Amino acid sequence: MLIGYMRVSTGEQNLDLQRDALDRAGCNRIFDDVCSGRTTERPGLDKAIDIMRDGDALVVWKLDRIGRSLPHVVGLVGDLQKRGVGLKVLTGDIDTTTVTGRLVFGIFATLAEFERDLIHERTMAGLAAARARGRAGGRPRVMTKQKLKAAMALMADRD
Repeated sequence: MLIGYMRVSTGEQNLDLQRDALDRAGCNRIFDDVCSGRTTERPGLDKAIDIMRDGDALVVWKLDRIGRSLPHVVGLVGDLQKRGVGLKVLTGDIDTTTVTGRLVFGIFATLAEFERDLIHERTMAGLAAARARGRAGGRPRVMTKQKLKAAMALMADRD
């Protein structure tokens, strides 16, 4: 079964273009969300995933409809693949139900992992450079010594 998913960021945007493409692709059911690409809570996508079974495919108009970041998309596709569910992207020729599609998506996954590793390396290097200059990282303390003493005094006072 082909399950379609479409998303727009705001209520002023129109889903017609995506709906028409998903209908032409032969989707049996179509789910939608109106939310930012950064939002992780997507009831429509959750419903689509809940009804999918082994051999089904999630169909989207563009890859950015299911996630803004590549690591997020790779994680989602990995979860789908564990369940035997494929991903078909209509405007990107990505189809993880085919050998070539899995290869292309595997390359994307490798690039996402490489990007995460680079970010980690840069972060660690930046923290080390800051420590070498005497800067301590982390969030500034909210409780000053004066506030802490006042809180302790209030806790000690049973009245």
